[in-house]
Amino acid sequence: MKPIATLAALLLIATPAAAEDATLYRGGTIITMDGDSPHMVEAVVAKDGRIAFAGDEKAARTAAGKDAAIHDLKGATMLPGFVDAHSHFAIAMQMADGLDLWDKTLPPVTDIPSLQTVIRDYIARHAIPKDGWVIVWQYDHEKLAERRHITRAELDAVAADRKIVVLHQSLHALVANSAALAAAKLTDASQTPPGGMMLRDADGHLNGVLLEKSTFLMLAAMPQLTAEQKLARLDAAQQRYFAEGYTHAQDGATMPGDLAFFTGPAAHQHLKIDLALLPLYTGLDALLARPDIRFGQYDGHVKLQGIKVILDGSVQARTGYFTRDYARGAPDGSHPWHGAPAMDQAAFDALAKKVTDRGWQIFVHANGDAAIDMAIKGFDAAGIKAADDRRPIVIHSQFQRRDQLADYKRIGVGPSYFSNHAWFWADVHRTNFPKEVVDFISPLKSARAAGLIPSNHSDYSVTPLDTRFMLWTSMARVSPTGVISGPDERLGAYEGLQALTTGPAWQAFEENRKGRIKAGLLADFVILDKNPLTTPVDAIRDIKVLETVKEGQTVWKRAD
Repeated sequence: MKPIATLAALLLIATPAAAEDATLYRGGTIITMDGDSPHMVEAVVAKDGRIAFAGDEKAARTAAGKDAAIHDLKGATMLPGFVDAHSHFAIAMQMADGLDLWDKTLPPVTDIPSLQTVIRDYIARHAIPKDGWVIVWQYDHEKLAERRHITRAELDAVAADRKIVVLHQSLHALVANSAALAAAKLTDASQTPPGGMMLRDADGHLNGVLLEKSTFLMLAAMPQLTAEQKLARLDAAQQRYFAEGYTHAQDGATMPGDLAFFTGPAAHQHLKIDLALLPLYTGLDALLARPDIRFGQYDGHVKLQGIKVILDGSVQARTGYFTRDYARGAPDGSHPWHGAPAMDQAAFDALAKKVTDRGWQIFVHANGDAAIDMAIKGFDAAGIKAADDRRPIVIHSQFQRRDQLADYKRIGVGPSYFSNHAWFWADVHRTNFPKEVVDFISPLKSARAAGLIPSNHSDYSVTPLDTRFMLWTSMARVSPTGVISGPDERLGAYEGLQALTTGPAWQAFEENRKGRIKAGLLADFVILDKNPLTTPVDAIRDIKVLETVKEGQTVWKRAD
């Protein structure tokens, strides 16, 4: 079943707007994103949160009425609001605490000693008490000169009397010092959970590095935000998304506490952005036991979109699941190693069938081609076919093989790609896999040619929440060393914009509600200082968001 009711009848009507409620947008370039080629209109009329008219200015003024408010774009470019295909909205609230290594005011972190220094300085600057927690975000061992993880002993040397946890940028690994390991009751005798890894030194002692499901043991011991703290940070989180032109956000792996918060009355009163929740599969049986649960239906600005399942890990952390071996071996240095699945095929088949039988949408994290094979087999076992319009989503689909595109088409999969990988980790991937494999990461162009409807995402906080940067990476596909990953997979600006608007709207069953500027759809807009369709590729990432409009109301505006 489709979670969102079709509004096709509304799209055929240009409803005249009442003067006191109408706003007329004009005076700039208005790109509707309606169709497979660029289409512009002179003016748009918004009324009661929806688009009442889109067309020539003379007719728009008639539709708006003589007393309508005029929003002069002053030469700027207006598009439908961006639709977040995959990120972690709850993390935008959590990151208010801790040391963010993306903070540009910090000295450069280039090696383990400089990482130790910024952690030590953070503890002193914030007067972290003895036995207090120090959470470090956006750590990437591949960016360090040593090209290895910091260790438990090296974190102990910073502050043995504080609990230090360094979270890997992928969110699939972390490093903890001795005090943090003790808080999580992890010792050298601890057993590694299925689907996890706990690295050890030459003497068999835990070295502090935990990967995949082992990280859950530490995350459960770390301080959790209270409902009051979440509410206090909610507006700042949604403003972060509005500042990027998003009018629709996703929480891509919603934990039970966050599910209760986001669907509760306090969040209901404060949410302005549309927020799609993907409850994690570990709580599936509890959700199936609740007859009151409704997926695909908004309550205010929040809805339960689908169930999130994780099949493998992170390729840059060398935990993605492949049919070929990593040249550099496993995270512990052992060979051969092609990664491992987070669950076996039978377990995923059973999960997929439960979700599908209930009529809920399924979202699957799969990075390596072997994990994608698992997803395809599970969808087939659940009887999912394109003709049934179930729209299963494979998040990342990062190292997809060309032959798997036909399976996606047959099943009706929506691939949510991650073009930022070409910038952040393609150089790392080339140390593990052949050129032809890395050149096909996030194959947005080939997916479109195969008849699929792809989207593009940031996976925030894995990469920055920056919509113009995402557009640029989908067009340039270049790494910091200047290597282009798959020149034939580069998108044009309009195709790149579709992956931020119409593609993710379709994947969320909201193509008749958002993602285009057309009568009957929500009056959700983003206003940019330059037209992406006429901006040189190298300048795309410098485009600025000037204003974001949600249902006809300005929710964010650039200060300068």
